[in-house]
Amino acid sequence: MKVATWNVNSIRIRVDTVCEWLKRHEPDVLCMQETKVKDDDFPTDEFQRLGYAVAMAGEPSYNGVAIASRLPMKDVAIGLDGDGPAADKRLIGATIGGIRMLSVYVPNGKAVGSAAFADKLSWLERLRLTLDAHMSPAGLLLLGGDFNIAADERDVYAPELFRGKVHFHHDEHEALARLVDFGLVDGFRAFDDRAGQYSWWDYRGGSYDRDEGLRIDYIFATTLLIQRFSQVWIDREPRGYDKPSDHVPVLAEISAG
Repeated sequence: MKVATWNVNSIRIRVDTVCEWLKRHEPDVLCMQETKVKDDDFPTDEFQRLGYAVAMAGEPSYNGVAIASRLPMKDVAIGLDGDGPAADKRLIGATIGGIRMLSVYVPNGKAVGSAAFADKLSWLERLRLTLDAHMSPAGLLLLGGDFNIAADERDVYAPELFRGKVHFHHDEHEALARLVDFGLVDGFRAFDDRAGQYSWWDYRGGSYDRDEGLRIDYIFATTLLIQRFSQVWIDREPRGYDKPSDHVPVLAEISAG
């Protein structure tokens, strides 16, 4: 099974880009973030023509998550424990091939010390509590998504420039570590310990051409599941497409259990 995660940064704008990538790489599952569209307006037909069913949780202009799968999806669930109907659409889960898969879009945080930054830390804690309530670290669990945190210096093009700022702040690192302490493994780092392997580049100022990026998109998995991973990699190719997202996909190859 090939599983991918990708912050598509508006699926309606990027649908041709995403579908072209799906044709080329044929993942079995694609977790998407920042779809920025109401469910009724999601371009479901385009995915269905490629053999994918889609489960989505969207809102206009902001946020939004989805899972596209060529395999049957069961037990679709949306949101964190305690979310009301007006909550941001940042989490969707489904069981696919016996694996519980979550598409996760962590809040950006905007600026250290802001209400948005406090909300980001709170959201991560609520995600951990949701895992505690419904999942088991001894089970088959995968979280794919945009976590808006660079985990360590290898994941930031200029650590001293970012240190103490949003995406690379001590409080964010503590919140991410608490989530991982549920019993998760960073799939990419299980296979690649190199610095400079980024998944996001700012659109502005030629950041991609200078490779001034961050690794903020992850595939996390429980220990039992990571034993079935054969490789995890970042695909930079679609950053060169027309109308690219500012993020690129992260993929994992998973053997049958």
